[in-house]
Amino acid sequence: MKNFLVGVVFAMLWASASVATKFGILYSPPLILANIRFFVASVLLLAYGYLFNRTNSNYRLPKGKEWHQLGIFGALNTTIYLGLYVYSMKYAAAGIGSLSTSTNPLLIVLFSSWIMGRRPKKEEIWSIIFGMAGIALATYPLIKNSTTTMAGLLLLALSMISVSFASVYYARVKWELPNLLINGWQVAIGGTLLLPFTLAFGKFSTVTFNSTLLISILWLSIAVSVIGLICWFYLLKIDTVKASLYLFLCPLFGFLYAWWLMDEPISPYTIAGTSLVIFGLYLGQRKKFRSITTA
Repeated sequence: MKNFLVGVVFAMLWASASVATKFGILYSPPLILANIRFFVASVLLLAYGYLFNRTNSNYRLPKGKEWHQLGIFGALNTTIYLGLYVYSMKYAAAGIGSLSTSTNPLLIVLFSSWIMGRRPKKEEIWSIIFGMAGIALATYPLIKNSTTTMAGLLLLALSMISVSFASVYYARVKWELPNLLINGWQVAIGGTLLLPFTLAFGKFSTVTFNSTLLISILWLSIAVSVIGLICWFYLLKIDTVKASLYLFLCPLFGFLYAWWLMDEPISPYTIAGTSLVIFGLYLGQRKKFRSITTA
């Protein structure tokens, strides 16, 4: 039950990134917003990790090959994935951004099978099929009426491929550092790698500092990049593919946020699609549900 609750909290926080980003880029270019978010999140994570755990020997600086591993993970999970994702929000609707997360389970299963030699179970395959069908149904009106460009879709597709590779890579590495430090360092390294692009292409003169931009930065930094990623890493350590199933919930929470904050209607397609996604999630987790009810 603990794992299920962590998964739901992760989905709720991760789904909020699209709407928070759409608000943020109203007052800041995407790359500048992304870099500020990364540096704020990394400072908070690393400061908390080192200042409040000084007596714990596990909370140390990375050494040797760990820098190399953190560099690869940070490039995939922060520089490429989140950099492209934030930039794509300039050309794609918030709902489409939430929808893109639904492709991760399929990509993670495929990459896991290819890289790790892990064969997906029958219930996992059916869970993905029902989840993808439900998301497609729920987002049909949004896709039909949205002002999303092909450039936006391409950027989203590339970002999803990158984060799927990052998830599989994370599961393969035998990390010795605590999750808190892994997250903090990968965000810091990823933000540093993104900085040259931000300096080259970001238009700093167009930034307008106001309460909306501040709230967007703080939410993306703390709720999404800190708390959300800690939940995600916890789920990945348990099982990469099962963790990916919670990504099916992200578009559904995304619709709720869009309805609540952006006045987007919830249609019968949304309700029908939600039912399919929940059923798909149940298929992938039903053995755990049964063990809980029979305990």
